[in-house]
Amino acid sequence: MSDDGTFPSSRRALLLAAGSASVAALTAGCGRPAATPASGATPGCVLAVKAGAGPNYAGPGRTRSDVTDGREGVPLRLELTVVRAADGCRPLAGAAVDIWQADAAGVYSEGRETYLRGVQVTDGAGRCVFRTIVPGWYAGLAPHIHFKVRPGAGTETTSQFFLPEDFLREVYARQPYAKRKAPRSPNAHDDRYRAAAGTMTLAPVAEGGGYRAAYTVGIA
Repeated sequence: MSDDGTFPSSRRALLLAAGSASVAALTAGCGRPAATPASGATPGCVLAVKAGAGPNYAGPGRTRSDVTDGREGVPLRLELTVVRAADGCRPLAGAAVDIWQADAAGVYSEGRETYLRGVQVTDGAGRCVFRTIVPGWYAGLAPHIHFKVRPGAGTETTSQFFLPEDFLREVYARQPYAKRKAPRSPNAHDDRYRAAAGTMTLAPVAEGGGYRAAYTVGIA
């Protein structure tokens, strides 16, 4: 179910293979999603599921990599690679990627505020990087990071990333998240999380005082 209480109007699963694999290897990989490796490297395959934007999308944000605006929270470096499924999983250069999310207290920026919102344009390898924080929880929904890929005028793909419950429990024991009593099972009651069956769940790895997570986003 989306943030505004409605179920996504469409759901399409795309099994993608990235890297230098041959077409034959790509075909052999169909039918089984592969999770992000524990190393945090960009996954070879990804099952991308469309979802609604929810009520907190405020249109394209500022073009920037660091979206924190000084907001407190555990740092998260989000490394994304965008590929075109209909063109042999070719990395897609020049695509605008928006992200938006809640802060550690579960609050979104609004009005003139722009924290935890931003846009990057993918490079020649289809890659972009955001520096953000681990999102807080709100309204009984699984903690998530919204994203939208806009490869050109009039076309877009919207979805969201989730985070593993063990990881969330560990992070939420730290400040500033620990100022609130965290849910015992942050993801358990969210229909969207269950519908994605784990395929949109990041696999963060420790990096300095925070974490890093890589993900390959496939669009039609």
